[in-house]
Amino acid sequence: MAGKTIFDKLWDRHVVAGNAGEPQLLYIDLHVIHEVTSPQAFQGLRDTGRKVRRPDLTYGTIDHNVPTKDIYDIHDLISKNQIDTFTRNVKEFGITAQLHGASGQGICHMVAAESGRTQPGKTIVCGDSHTATNGAFGAIAFGIGTSEVEHVLATQTLWQVKPKRMKVEFTGHRQNGVYSKDMILALIAKYGVDAGVGYAVEYTGEAVSDLSMEERMTICNMSIEFGAKIGLMNPDEKTFDYVKGRPQAPKDLPAAIADWKTLVSDKDAVYDKVLRVDVSDLAPMVTWGTNPGMGMEFGLEFPEIHSLNDERAYRYMDLKPGQTAEEIDLGYVFIGSCTNARLSDLVEAAKFVAGKQVASNITAIVVPGSRPVKTAAEALGLDKVFTEAGFEWRDPGCSACLGMNPDQIPEQVHCASTSNRNFEGRQGHNARTHLCSPAMAAAAAIHGKFVDVRGMA
Repeated sequence: MAGKTIFDKLWDRHVVAGNAGEPQLLYIDLHVIHEVTSPQAFQGLRDTGRKVRRPDLTYGTIDHNVPTKDIYDIHDLISKNQIDTFTRNVKEFGITAQLHGASGQGICHMVAAESGRTQPGKTIVCGDSHTATNGAFGAIAFGIGTSEVEHVLATQTLWQVKPKRMKVEFTGHRQNGVYSKDMILALIAKYGVDAGVGYAVEYTGEAVSDLSMEERMTICNMSIEFGAKIGLMNPDEKTFDYVKGRPQAPKDLPAAIADWKTLVSDKDAVYDKVLRVDVSDLAPMVTWGTNPGMGMEFGLEFPEIHSLNDERAYRYMDLKPGQTAEEIDLGYVFIGSCTNARLSDLVEAAKFVAGKQVASNITAIVVPGSRPVKTAAEALGLDKVFTEAGFEWRDPGCSACLGMNPDQIPEQVHCASTSNRNFEGRQGHNARTHLCSPAMAAAAAIHGKFVDVRGMA
């Protein structure tokens, strides 16, 4: 009998009811909520006279709508209503939450891990597609819809059809200046934005083992851009060290670690599909188009037009085949988002900024993903590094990753962005987004254009 994957082990451990091959009821260990996808769910509970089944397994934060400058000066009435409604809801239903301006407030895909609630072996859901970020710890984590949010609030369970198993093996060792963001962008560029549809993706290989936990989160975060809603990794000593000492870490950590060590893929585990990417010669990635799969290694020419999507993307981005990333007329740099606004991202970006000045053609902002990250960065003096160079240093939130708050990129301006999506209008009406690593974004701010960061830091 063949061995099991980590995904099989976690899935089997959480099945409450249902037969294999059919929808199965899963127990949910952690439910993260925020202000955008929870109001209707709470109202549904009120309408049916139900309570939250496990408020102790539910954790809230405010992120999508918050301004990152003058954070309490909210002009958008819908945003203010969602924030106020969320605040009333979590108080009424007895849920622990990091409210607007609180010391632990931040993007929903960051706060659970920072508090120690994200742990190997758990099932974790949230009404947001980038919940897969938590899979870096060896957890089944995925985004759900508002009706599912209500179901989890009421029952602490969720009906799901088990996806197929895919292994993505990153082989080789990265060059200096190549990051986990480049690895996931390279995977999506090579295989397409729909290659992961229907699969739970396990990322593995020596290039993954080399990564820090924060770098691993970047890869799992963008699983949804690969088409999969679940991305996960086998837990190891780096995982255990990250959880150790955090406020919500298990009280009996040795016993927990002993259990977590069993939750890894067996050597003879069988997968439905296996893909490989050798990162040995990988260059920094930059997207040229309007989905995350439209990306190229720095220095290569943008591809020929092969479809109507390509034609439309070039028209929207005002670019053409044969150009290179260096020729993009940048006007904005955004370092932030749940993909790349962790402390290590800011530390790495600061290396390219220290002692230099932002180019005259660039507006540059840094938005820490959470208040703990902001506090830790300021303790290291990173705020001064960025502001003295000409960056704006903001308060935490989703910010310019998406156009739901005041932080939007001006129309037709090209933005070097550490976020996860470059869709039309994602960062603001007619804004033009180029996805890249924090190092590439920081270096672009200083040089006024994309440059090759290999060997620079």
